[in-house]
Amino acid sequence: MTELLLHTADELHKLPRTGRRAVVMTMGALHEGHATLIRTAREQAGPEGQVVVTVFVNPLQFGAGEDLDRYPRTLDADLSIAEEAGADAVFAPAVDEVYPGGDPQVRVSAGPMGERLEGATRPGHFDGMLTVVAKLLHLTRPDLALFGQKDAQQLALIRRMVTDLNFPVEVVGVPTVREEDGLALSSRNRYLSPADRQTALALSRALFAGRDRLAAQAALRARAEAAPATDERATALARLGEIRASADAHAVSAACAGLPDAVRAAAAHVLDDAARSEPPLVLDYLALVDPKDFTEAGPDFTGQAVLAVAAKVGTTRLIDNIPLEFGAHS
Repeated sequence: MTELLLHTADELHKLPRTGRRAVVMTMGALHEGHATLIRTAREQAGPEGQVVVTVFVNPLQFGAGEDLDRYPRTLDADLSIAEEAGADAVFAPAVDEVYPGGDPQVRVSAGPMGERLEGATRPGHFDGMLTVVAKLLHLTRPDLALFGQKDAQQLALIRRMVTDLNFPVEVVGVPTVREEDGLALSSRNRYLSPADRQTALALSRALFAGRDRLAAQAALRARAEAAPATDERATALARLGEIRASADAHAVSAACAGLPDAVRAAAAHVLDDAARSEPPLVLDYLALVDPKDFTEAGPDFTGQAVLAVAAKVGTTRLIDNIPLEFGAHS
């Protein structure tokens, strides 16, 4: 793979192009989540296509006090993982190659969506992310670009930028890869001590608790919708003498309203317990949002949503999310 390690834009532009080109953008420190992205890119590009992996730790994405200097640089290991996963080339430019004039004076603005959740915690982060993604899309000139759904807000903003600014590229989201204990794969997981990791598992447990609450109450709703009309149902229940079933009908009715709030509450309960752990989980946010603009889902929300969480354990900040589907109310 070393012969296909590229450091400059000129080298990248001289790379012979075959079939469809798929690009996977990373900041290095590759792990199985990145490998899954590369394998998916290989499948989507096809045997005649080309997969380019970028490795660039973008300084514009790091705010004051964040871990730019601490961020792991493991290029040799990255090359091995990329090659094994099916990459044809790795583009690993220096900072002055990407920003030859120093900090760019003209940048992409993430707009209001970029000021919510992650953007509220890390001001300017998404402007820096979109700026480098735009530059790398111009430099790599791909037909499709793959990004992980673990960074759900990032993925939503990239899709919006590509649409709003007419980038000729297809954006593909790839599901989050998790370790056996449920923790979402992240380059920052290596900073967790064994005790930190036990606390950090609350993030995925909280998301799964929200998902399970939604499934349980959606099942009750399905039973209600499948039941006979009100008078017929009451007569049938009375005939059978099922007092409990009658009470259950009231529970079903209650389950049909406020599902988003119930999902949030189930997830919050797990996180509240983790806040009393040692070390404690320090919650940044728990949100159930519309993926189109990352505004909070209201009590009558229907359609696709994202349940997202961010928290710090020790000195390590972690994020996670899962997609959910809220059916239409009857």
